Amino acid sequence: MAGRVEGKVAFITGAARGQGRSHAVKLAEEGADIIAVDALKDIDTVTYPMATDEDMQETVRLVEATGRRIHSAHADVRDFESLRIALDAGVEQFGHVDIVSANAGILSFGAVEELSEETWAQMIDINLSGVWRTAKAAIPHLIRQGTGGSIILTSSVAGLRSYAGVGHYVSAKHGVVGLMKTLAQELAEHHIRVNTVNPTQVDTPMVQHPDMYKLFSPDIENPTKEDFAQASGESILYPIPWVESIDVSNAVLFLASEESRYITGVALPIDGGVLVK
Repeated sequence: MAGRVEGKVAFITGAARGQGRSHAVKLAEEGADIIAVDALKDIDTVTYPMATDEDMQETVRLVEATGRRIHSAHADVRDFESLRIALDAGVEQFGHVDIVSANAGILSFGAVEELSEETWAQMIDINLSGVWRTAKAAIPHLIRQGTGGSIILTSSVAGLRSYAGVGHYVSAKHGVVGLMKTLAQELAEHHIRVNTVNPTQVDTPMVQHPDMYKLFSPDIENPTKEDFAQASGESILYPIPWVESIDVSNAVLFLASEESRYITGVALPIDGGVLVK
């Protein structure tokens, strides 16, 4: 039986690990070839390590194990030319692009009045402007092909509500939702759909580290993963501490497939009920 995105090509940023890797593998399992990019370098305002070359090699291995093809490249969403070059090379190899997953993002912490100019600027540059650059690189291909397409922007429940201690992240993720709605309006005539996925805490390296544990358990001197699981679970309606990358990937697959052919301009929570708790 043909896969749900059989014969499609997906362009995914932040694909070396975490949600991006999961999206790449899931879409490949359902028949898509993958154009995978990641910056593969640390960021000085972020306290956890970024993905590495070895991480990207593992993504390549996992995609190829599905029987699909993958073009991988170093590209930083802060640098439009690097994105354009990587995408153009992938389109030259595969012939087209149909699905865009603007997934790359970072997380850092601090009260709004305490954030440095650099911390604020890097958050907006990666989590909001980087999403815009990803779409900007892909849209000319999608329009020129004339076959429609699906653009899926990674926002967050923090794009639909507020959280203390991450005001720059909340601002960027709200901006992604606004960008999605405008792109949905601008691209509908080309049969290009644009939506966001808005997950709660996801079990990835971006979330599983001491600074995140402290944000959720400020009264504990050195909170553990178990402390975080309890505190995180208290914010979710379902009796779970967080969701998994595959839960977000399943939503990405749905929005990439013909099953959602008339869904555009939608912010889709994958949150276990956070927004109604």
